[in-house]
This record gives sequence, C-alpha cells and structure tokens, in this order.
Amino acid sequence: MNSLRIVARRFGGPEVLETVEEEAPEPGGGEVRVRVLAAGVSFADLLMREGIHPEKTTLPFTPGWDIVGIVDKTGEGTLQATVGQMVAALPIHGGYAQHICLSESELTPVPAGLDPAEAVSLVLNYVTAHQMMHRLAHASAGQRALIHGAAGGVGTALLQLGRLAGLEMYGTASLADQQIVLDLGATPIDYQKSDFVEEIHHLTGEGVDIVFDGVGEANVWRSFQALKPGGRVIAYGFTSFLQKGQLAGGLRHRLRGILRPAWYALRALLSPGRRRIVPYSIQYLKRWRPAWFREDLSALLDLLRDKTIRPMIAARIPLKEARHAQELIGGGSVRGKLVLVCNAD
Repeated sequence: MNSLRIVARRFGGPEVLETVEEEAPEPGGGEVRVRVLAAGVSFADLLMREGIHPEKTTLPFTPGWDIVGIVDKTGEGTLQATVGQMVAALPIHGGYAQHICLSESELTPVPAGLDPAEAVSLVLNYVTAHQMMHRLAHASAGQRALIHGAAGGVGTALLQLGRLAGLEMYGTASLADQQIVLDLGATPIDYQKSDFVEEIHHLTGEGVDIVFDGVGEANVWRSFQALKPGGRVIAYGFTSFLQKGQLAGGLRHRLRGILRPAWYALRALLSPGRRRIVPYSIQYLKRWRPAWFREDLSALLDLLRDKTIRPMIAARIPLKEARHAQELIGGGSVRGKLVLVCNAD
C-alpha cells in the first residue's frame, strides 16, 4: 500500500519540504500503525525545519508534532489498541504523513464522533494551554491573566480555558483580531498601537497575576513588568523570530533569543516582589510526567465531546500543500489552529 509523506532533506525555508510516495510503514513490536486523518501545523514545525528548535532534529525528517487518526494495523505485543480505534498522539516528528507507526504507549483514545481537526487542536495547543495554566501557574478564579498572541492557536485555547477557570483576561492582538479576543471573553490590547505594560497597569492598577508569553526575547522582560507582586510569567515560545513572514537573523540572533529568557528568569529571582519567570516545554514535561500528558489530553477530549470547548480551525489544507501551510504560519496571521488533512475520512 502506497503512502504519502512530507520530507525535509536539508534545513531551510518552506522550499525544502517535498512530498514522497512510498510503501506504508509496518509496525514493529509494541507498535501500531495509524492512518493519519489530521496533523497540526505549528510554529515549532518551522523552527525544526530551520534546524534551530531545542528538540534535536536529524536529517532527513518528516515534520509534524500532533496527529489524530485511525489505528489500521497492530504489531506483535500490543495489548490495548484495536484496529478502527480513533487515537491522538504527540510524536514531535513524523506527523505530516498518511501513515505513522508509534508505540502503543504514545496513543490516547479519542471519543467516537469527534471532528479529527478539532481533536488534533487539543494535542499540542490545548494541552500546552492547560498545563501552563493549571500545572505551572496554578490559576484560580478571579485572578488576572495577560495572554500574548491571543488570536493564535495557543492563545485561543488559553482564552477558552481561562474563561472556564474564571480568570479576568487581557489579550494582545492586532486590530483585525480584536473581535476574536472579545468573543472569547477577554479585553483586547492592540500591541501595535499601545504599550501593553502601560495599558495593563492602566486597566488593572497593580498588574496581572499571570502572563502567558509565547513571543520570547525582550518581550519576556516586558511581560515581567506587567506582573503584580507574586505574579508569574509562563514563557513558552519564540515568535519574535518572525520578521516579515520569515524566520529572521543568523544563528547568533536565534541563540540570543533562546538564552535571553533564561537570563531574565535568573534576573527575576533577584527582583523584589516575589515575581517569577517560569519556562514551559510540552515535550520535556511529557517526558518527565507522561501520566500528566495523557490525563490532561483525555480531560480536554471529554470537554470537546461535551461541547464545553470549541477549537477555532484556521483552515484545513491537503497534506500535499504542507509547504503552503507553513508559509501561512510564517506569515504570523493565522487565527486558531491550522490543520493538514492527510487522509479523507
């Protein structure tokens, strides 16, 4: 059986992505083969394609952090997975494909009847939002939170989960995206026309309890200045690498962008007011506490089944157009989750 897969044989821009057709992989012992229905497209995919993501990437490789699909073959020694079962996984590599073989332990069952595109939105974006909010920040009702990039994939997840948690929320967004922020229960801040630190202190007086910062670099310290005493910045991304739709700067610029938040975290420890900068990485936390990942994803899938949350799908794009999908992410204007349709269900 033939199967399509997206491959990068060298690091670089979207042009390095190519589509290959080959025999579908065979599952080994303890593995299952998943017929991928939906694969998420994320900013992390771009960083890995450029060869600058902290997660090790060995060439050639297939991008794709998050997938939802149907088990279509099981290897020897599998105990729970059954053919025909819908599952979700965070493989980190390999998601841009029609078929992928994964260890059975990597799979989380998906309730029947869910839209694969909506379900795959939970695997990376919503788990990230949930864990930052509840595992790291320990958010509680009545607290104030500032969310950067509030109209994006993780941003809209934070807004939905924050509303469920009873947070008072503020979200940075361009003027064109402010209605999305309003509709999801937050006060929008136009970061292009106003200083978000000044605006937060104007709106709240003393600052916010939590800032979720996926921008990185100098923005992390600016976020720190928006905190009230005892507050936390949860730093989780590097969208500051984007300039005019492309990853910008040489290796020195990018290395500085990764190291700066670590310096800011140390600097925060020496600052008055018990404010802190806390880094978050979904893959590291998953390896350290794998049970948390499965527990959190299962809980989110239940919320989706019950229609308590509703992911915003930016677009559904055919697998063969993965290059175009990454160009859209690089443009920095994607609202919600961008999804590759790998097999028609």
